[in-house]
Amino acid sequence: MISRVVFLAVVAWVGICSYVVVTPAQAAEAILKTPRLPAVSSVEPLAPEGAPNILLVLLDDVGFAAASTFGGAVPTPNYDQLANQGLRFNRFHTTALCSPTRASLLTGRNHHRVGMGGLTNLAYGEPGYTSIIPKSAATLGRTLQLSGYNTAWLGKNHVTPEWEVTPTGPFERWPNGLGFDYFYGFMDGATDQFTPVLVENQRLIDPPTEENYILDRDLADHAIIWMRQQQSTSPDKPFFLYLAPGTAHVPLQAPREWITRFKGRFVEGWDVLRQQNFDRQQQMGVIPAGTTLTPRPESIPAWDSLSQKEKAVAARLMEVFAAQLAFFDEQFGRVVNEIKAQGEWQNTLVIYIDGDNGADGASGLYGTMIEKLNGAHSDVDYMHAHLEEIGGPRTFNGYPAGWAWATSSPFQYTKQIASHLGGTRDGLVISWPQRIKDRGGLRSQFLHVIDVAPTIYADIGIQPPEIVDGNRQMSLDGVSFVDTFDNPDQISPRTQQYFEMVGNRAYYQDGWIASTTPGSLPWQKKPAGLPANFKWELYNLSNDYSQSSNVADTHPQKLAELQSAFQRQAQTNQVLPLNNTMALRMRDSSLRPYVTNRRNQFEYYRTETRIPNTAFPDVKNRSWRLTMDLKVPQSRSIGTLITQGGYENGWGLFLFDGIPTFIYKTNNLPGQQWRLTTKKSLSRGKHHLELQFIPDSEQPGASARVELAIDQKAAGSVHLLSTAPNDFINDGAGIGRDFVSPLTDDYAIPFEFHGDIGPVKITLQ
Repeated sequence: MISRVVFLAVVAWVGICSYVVVTPAQAAEAILKTPRLPAVSSVEPLAPEGAPNILLVLLDDVGFAAASTFGGAVPTPNYDQLANQGLRFNRFHTTALCSPTRASLLTGRNHHRVGMGGLTNLAYGEPGYTSIIPKSAATLGRTLQLSGYNTAWLGKNHVTPEWEVTPTGPFERWPNGLGFDYFYGFMDGATDQFTPVLVENQRLIDPPTEENYILDRDLADHAIIWMRQQQSTSPDKPFFLYLAPGTAHVPLQAPREWITRFKGRFVEGWDVLRQQNFDRQQQMGVIPAGTTLTPRPESIPAWDSLSQKEKAVAARLMEVFAAQLAFFDEQFGRVVNEIKAQGEWQNTLVIYIDGDNGADGASGLYGTMIEKLNGAHSDVDYMHAHLEEIGGPRTFNGYPAGWAWATSSPFQYTKQIASHLGGTRDGLVISWPQRIKDRGGLRSQFLHVIDVAPTIYADIGIQPPEIVDGNRQMSLDGVSFVDTFDNPDQISPRTQQYFEMVGNRAYYQDGWIASTTPGSLPWQKKPAGLPANFKWELYNLSNDYSQSSNVADTHPQKLAELQSAFQRQAQTNQVLPLNNTMALRMRDSSLRPYVTNRRNQFEYYRTETRIPNTAFPDVKNRSWRLTMDLKVPQSRSIGTLITQGGYENGWGLFLFDGIPTFIYKTNNLPGQQWRLTTKKSLSRGKHHLELQFIPDSEQPGASARVELAIDQKAAGSVHLLSTAPNDFINDGAGIGRDFVSPLTDDYAIPFEFHGDIGPVKITLQ
């Protein structure tokens, strides 16, 4: 019998205002006759029947011959296992740099065509280089959302325009706006493994503070938690998980116990390691028989020519790289085990791309343990004196170019060099247990990162919509290679492809590749010259897998044909005009479209979240003035008044035991930090502080004078022998507290000032 409560509710629902008397029987009949609202699931997009889950993994700055899966010396057993039950692809290509590869992967289009001709940090006004992915190029995440998938992105972003990475957005080109239900990771090109600069969805968050924290483990934890939640709430929907760790981009860092595992493993040096990698590659069959091992560039020293200190430092840096790569492999294994525990493994498509470009040779001939964007490298004596610290917190490590060359076997060159395979060829493994039958198979079709999205669409059985969110979509540049899954001899679906990065360019067509000779290499400190003056080389990749034999002199007609084809593709894909002024644009922030670049006056109060550098006034290489009103709660107060940067470099104004103290760090090297400490502490009550920053010249990184006044009276000055010419570390800025990593060991995060603060005014002069 229907309850009295339900009866009264039904009476109200059918119209109690009409005073119609309704019996319980009539109410029950009304309920049965009332048309039902459509179920939520019937208006949501539904994935095709049997659609697989998708796990897309993209590593960073890992050379073709680093992981054991492709003959390298770094043991990656979980990646090996994936390859042994799936397929290895040994002719897969990226774009030679981070942001462009990621934009191509996510959209299925050529990187210049979607505005990502270079890094987001170096965008400028030409259509191919704005770093703005157009709405006419819907991402893989958005397309899969519209096809009934739950989507998540964990790890590195680096495709959002730099000037849009602010606490107030705009957010349409953040991961959530690009089609991902959930994002947890970092927005820029690199971050510290121990104190990462994190974002969750659209919220800037502090790095976790638990003991032994490290980012790669954290990303795996979040992946597992997200998959469990997805299965709990939407078990009928497949998932798309994009896992993009910072490994193995600088800073190279790993848990100490993992670094210890590799102690002494690389003492024979990079010449021996490269030969060993090549021998393993031949034994495994991941490179064709008869492949030639290309020689070491003359600009990289022979290992035997190094001093004992240089060898010790170089070996330690390589140990850290190996530890970081191996540690991530364990985290990847944890994610795989979770999928298996959920019973989803057989119908999970895993696409594992072992690097977004070649290995990184930009840390110089001897490596570094400080951030290199400002042009400084730590010398060998300093690194040797701090050998055991390399790879741990408060270090920003990059290995010598010789290791990048060794882990690029058998190819020439490294990251940034889009003209040669050392910069563009990366390992690819694809696994799908219930679909791929040729377990452990090898595929040698010529492929490009733009082909991944179309292959996923073909695997699932969906057609990307012509209109997404009201925007007509541009055509895909990629082509599906799904037919290679069943047929190792399938003709390559890709017959041509252009390459270009900072003036280095190439054009592939039907087995031939025309390549420009690099004007400069990443480890060299010399200008590259105009791209138009670069010489051209020619290789027949059909019988020269490693791009070792330049046949331009004997096939001039073929070279001319490919050069012309490159020009046509460059015009079509917004590559032109060629521009290799990366160093200039990195140094001169006025050439970068920051939201603050058109202002000279800024006013702040206490901040509850960090202010990214891109949303903070650019105080490098210029005069500026800061004024600040304070209300000190008690004598001997402590805390952060204002700071920008972190342990690697930056500046800040603090109270230590009530004493105002200004600190400036150009970098972490000895003699590159300065401190201005006043004689008297601030008493309880109101105070006015004024700071004047006066460079000695207009040269980037010039020396400068800093003067501090308190309550209209001069309180001291300090002369800085150098300043940061290009960038402060991306910890950002804070007022009233610090957010990511401390500028010095004098305090610990958040080192909050508990008095009133503001307004804080900065005037650029």
